[in-house]
Amino acid sequence: MIQLTERALEKVRELLKQEQVPESGGLRLAVQGGGCSGLTYAMRFDTQAREKDKVFEFAGVRVFVDPKSLIYLAGTVLDYKADLMHQGFVFQNPNAQKTCGCGQSFFA
Repeated sequence: MIQLTERALEKVRELLKQEQVPESGGLRLAVQGGGCSGLTYAMRFDTQAREKDKVFEFAGVRVFVDPKSLIYLAGTVLDYKADLMHQGFVFQNPNAQKTCGCGQSFFA
């Protein structure tokens, strides 16, 4: 299961509208090899889910996760923070044993 905080949900909804993503579309979360800790988070908008995707829905916002990424993202909470030092999405991933300083890559 993936969760989005209210702040993340508001920001994703705003970006979906800004990018003119169709109603069938949503936010794709994934994990890719790379980064200073071994795995990197990836986010992008997609026009529709793929056949094997797990689809999560939060108040009309759809989130797509492929089966391989779901192994690493299960239990993750996606938040959005905006303060003087940082602005952007933050992954709170219980599977991450080690993360880099920027928070964009991890080791599981």
